[in-house]
Order: sequence, then structure tokens, then C-alpha cells
Amino acid sequence: MTNQNITRGLRDGFPIAMGYLAVAFSLGIIAAKAGLTAPAGFISSFFTRASAGEYGTYTLVAVQAAYAEVIAMCLVVNLRYMLMSAALSQKINPHTSWLHRILMACCITDEIFGISVAYPGYTPPAYTYSAALISTLFWATGCAVGIMAGSLLPQPVVTALCMSLYGMFLAIIIPQARIDRNVLYTLIASLVLSGLCAIMPVVGQWSSGMRTVVLTIVISAVAAWLKPLKSKENGAA
Repeated sequence: MTNQNITRGLRDGFPIAMGYLAVAFSLGIIAAKAGLTAPAGFISSFFTRASAGEYGTYTLVAVQAAYAEVIAMCLVVNLRYMLMSAALSQKINPHTSWLHRILMACCITDEIFGISVAYPGYTPPAYTYSAALISTLFWATGCAVGIMAGSLLPQPVVTALCMSLYGMFLAIIIPQARIDRNVLYTLIASLVLSGLCAIMPVVGQWSSGMRTVVLTIVISAVAAWLKPLKSKENGAA
């Protein structure tokens, strides 16, 4: 039964891995500009596996930001994984050991969470591990290859490839903004406030990483306060 779960995990994780390879290549270009070597990029991607988190980390490394800024940024942009881990815990057999629960939580990405919760019945650890393993290897390899390419390709080509990551972010944000006006308003507020903070007398002196962390917390808190999500059961916030 374990072998079947491993085989199924590898099968379901392979399409995710292929998508990761392309995105991680773009991250590797950013990492190369920050001065990371291919082995360093492979290791950092293997243990992070979060596009927004890695992009923020490499950007902060490039400007020699403080460790506290990097840690705070990673915590803010990756908080959703705490919620995903809590949700996945409801899909784990009650007799599963705490060690497996911790390791499964460490495997969580958006896509691995999606296929794990869609697994019929309880999600076996072997399924999540195998899907996470193949996707992580492709993710880390893509980043390492991107770093090597960023070191060899001409600068205009590297600059053009960097734009692919912004395209990925837009592909995630724009469709949701078209459906939900609250998301659209929040996106506009983020763009406006980010530009204003960059030229303000005091806040403008902060590093770009610190401004991003502060704006993320403030804008998210205000949006949640003004437009909280309603419960489907009773309509209450």
C-alpha cells in the first residue's frame, strides 16, 4: 500500500514539478543578481519552496538587508502555510504519529496542499512526501539552472527573463481582482501607498524590504477589518 501511495504521489507531483521548473528558473535569475551561487540557490530553494518568499529573500539579500528584515518578510508572506497545515491536519489519520504530522506540514506548498486535501479519505504521509520530493527537486534544480544561466547570459536577456516572474504574479492577482472588487481596491491601495512611501521623508529612508513588510501588515489588517469574509453558514464575519 505504501508503494502505491508513493507511485501515486510521484505521478500527481510530476505536473507540479514541471511548472515549478519554469518558475524557479526565473527565481534563479533574481538570485544570480543577488550574488548567490548555484549550490546556494539549490539549497535555499530546496528548503524554502515559496516563490514570493524566495523572491523577497533574494531581493533583500541583493540590498544587504538585515537578518531581522529577511525573517520578518518570510514570516509575513508565508503565513498562509500555517493555515494550510491546520486544514491538512483534518485529512490525516488520527493514529498518525506527531513526527509524520510535522514532516507533512513541512512539505506544504500551495500545489502540494491542493492535491493532498483532494486525496480521497485520509491522506497518507507517503503520498505527500513523494509528491513534495519530486516537485522540490525540480524547484531547486530550476533555481540552480537559472543562477548559472543568469551568470552566462547577456544582461539584456537576463533583464527580460526577470520579467517572467512579475508575469507570474500578475497572472495570480489580476483574475482574482477582476472577480472581487475588494481585491482590486486592495491592489490599487498597495500600488499607491508603495509609491508614496518610497518618496516620503521618513518612511522613504527605510529599506524597500522593511517598507514591504510594514505595508503588507497594515494593508492586510485594514482590508480584513473593513471587508471581512462572511461565513457561508450564517453570514457572520
